[in-house]
Amino acid sequence: MSEKQRKPKLPKVLQGRNVANKKLVYAIYFILRLSVIVMLILQFFNRNYENMLLCILTLALFMLPSALERRLHIDLPDTLEIIILLFIYAAEILGEIQSFYITFPYWDTMLHTMNGFLCAAIGFALVDLLNRHDRISLNLSPFYMAIVAFCFSMTVGVLWEFFEFAMDNLLLFDMQKDTILSTISTVNLDPNHGTQAIAIKGIEDVILVLQDGTQRSLNLGGYLDIGLHDTMADLFVNFIGAIAFSTIGFFYVKKRGKSSIAPKFIPRVLNDTEETVSSRSKPE
Repeated sequence: MSEKQRKPKLPKVLQGRNVANKKLVYAIYFILRLSVIVMLILQFFNRNYENMLLCILTLALFMLPSALERRLHIDLPDTLEIIILLFIYAAEILGEIQSFYITFPYWDTMLHTMNGFLCAAIGFALVDLLNRHDRISLNLSPFYMAIVAFCFSMTVGVLWEFFEFAMDNLLLFDMQKDTILSTISTVNLDPNHGTQAIAIKGIEDVILVLQDGTQRSLNLGGYLDIGLHDTMADLFVNFIGAIAFSTIGFFYVKKRGKSSIAPKFIPRVLNDTEETVSSRSKPE
């Protein structure tokens, strides 16, 4: 048997990648992709076309790591790549289709915390790659690298909240999940029409009065806050995740790479030899 015949055949989405020590990544990728395909078929028979689109979107997002590695000539650490795949699956398949956002109240909080951490890692990696690039005159100190990573993560978090707000208002979705409150404080109830905040405590129910005069009790056990608390909570945990990795990245650079955590989330540039090996792993 020739050497060409003995080479493992990789799917197109995995071609051209650095295949060293990627067995676990490939296994998780195939398991998750198979699960999404099964879910897609089930949603087709249930005629739930919106969920079918979510499945297709998930399959497309699964291709991002390999596309980034090929385009940027980098090697994503296994830990980072696995977390990205699991994050996509947890958000789209488990969160939306399997309703984990409703079943588990802190599911969304967990994902936004992870998002803050991952986006800070990506922002830090981008600056780190530019710092080490021969053709780019950029040499930021560890402190400013941490600041850039933090700002990158928070910017992504804010843009996502803008997207959720737009979808809820334009398409009447509920991406900003509502919160039930027993206490509110508002200046709109000031009898003098001033700026004094009037607090109302012990709210048990809200009654809607529609244009035709009909009334509807929500029976939710409190006042219905439409998204503000969810948005602020998401940004706060994004802040925590961003601070966490920015701190890790700072000490990683400060101690000249002596860290057991940061390298698992920071991509590295492939040298010419590694790129050659990677290109030879492509099936003919």
